[in-house]
Order: sequence, then structure tokens, then C-alpha cells
Amino acid sequence: QIPIPSVPAFQPSTPIPERLEAVQRYIRELQYNHTGTQFFEIKKSRPLTGLMDLAKEMTKEALPIKCLEAVILGIYLTNNMTTLDRFPISFKTHFSGNYFRHIVLGVNFGGRYGALGISRREELMYKAPVFRTLSELIFDFEEAYRRCWHTLKKVKLGHCVSHDPHSVEQIEWKHSILDLDKLSREDFRKDLERHARDMRLKIGKGTGPPSPTKDRKKDVSSPQRGQASPHRRNSRGDRR
Repeated sequence: QIPIPSVPAFQPSTPIPERLEAVQRYIRELQYNHTGTQFFEIKKSRPLTGLMDLAKEMTKEALPIKCLEAVILGIYLTNNMTTLDRFPISFKTHFSGNYFRHIVLGVNFGGRYGALGISRREELMYKAPVFRTLSELIFDFEEAYRRCWHTLKKVKLGHCVSHDPHSVEQIEWKHSILDLDKLSREDFRKDLERHARDMRLKIGKGTGPPSPTKDRKKDVSSPQRGQASPHRRNSRGDRR
């Protein structure tokens, strides 16, 4: 009988860093999928609400997962941590004539950066939220790759993900694409910090999911059309 990991539950007083450790522990307990078979089909273009339904299914099936599934699970399990910012970070590396891709869920709590995820390598998944800047976090991943004899080629950074599990917005997976072959070290650092600033500005503006806006438009447009028709008839009569 294979034990099924328990989905972490938290007291309201549990500090965010402890919650993140528990979420990472749960993701790790599901284990990395070495079978070569993808158990869950994840389409990045799906709305957030659909991906959250898939994450709920993952917790029920408790099957081994890969890095993209870990990111979706990480979003699902941190949705109630409203003071935590979550955003996807994708890596493209080169090793022994081949290219490899990996993704983690970047997190920002209290101005400190970290990451959740799963990987064959321990140093390429969880990072506690202790990094003062986004560039420090990415450079730590780059150093971890270097220890695995991988050369980091590209980094793709998404924008912050909504905390509303019923949102119909799509996750923005690659707002910034940084090609290390075309950037100096300093430019790479500047672009990372520019992305971090963009995320802070977007959060500061309180950009919400598009679904309520659509609902409001639908609610308002019907009476407007109904009211507009007699006006149009009056204006035609006036012209005649």
C-alpha cells in the first residue's frame, strides 16, 4: 500500500515561510515522474480556473509529477496566501550538445524572493524566500546549473498570477525573455530588476482578473441597447 501524501492545511497564524516549506514538502512527497509518461496534460493557454481544477485532480490522484505540474500545484496550494506574489520562471540550458528546459514558481514575500518546484536535482527546485532581489535568486539558479555542468541560455519570466481560483484570465508565462548570449552580465541583472519593478507596478495598480470586467460589460450593455433603440427611432423621426 503506497501512502498518499496529505494536502497541507494551515492555521491562520502559521507564518508564510513555514507554509511554503509545507507546500514544498508536499510537492516533494509526490515524487518526480521518471516514467516517461505524462500523467496530467497541462495546456498553458487554459484559463486559471481550469488549471486549478486540474491541480485539485492532482491532489486526489497523488501521482508523480514533473516541473510544470509542480508549478500549477504550487499556485493552487498558495492561492489563500494573498500576501504572497507568485510568478513563473522558465530556464533553458545547454549540456553535452542538447538543450534542456525547466520551470519553477517564483515567489515574493515581504520583498524577499524564493521558489517552489520539483526537479531531478535538489538544488533546482525549492528556494526559501531569503533573496533580496530577483537577480540574486536567478543567479543562485544559474550557479546551481553550473554545478550540474549546464550553461544557462535563456530565462523567461511571467507576471504575477491571480489569487482568484475562479479567474478566467490566462497565466502570463513569458512577459520577459532574456537571452544570455545577447546580454552582458550587467544588462542581464538590469533586465531582471526591471521585470521585478514591472511586477511591483502591476500589483500597485491593483490589476484584477478580466472576468469581472466582462460580467460588468454584459450587465450594462443590455439595458443600454434597449434604451438606445427608442432614441434612434426619435432621431430618425426628427430628421424626417
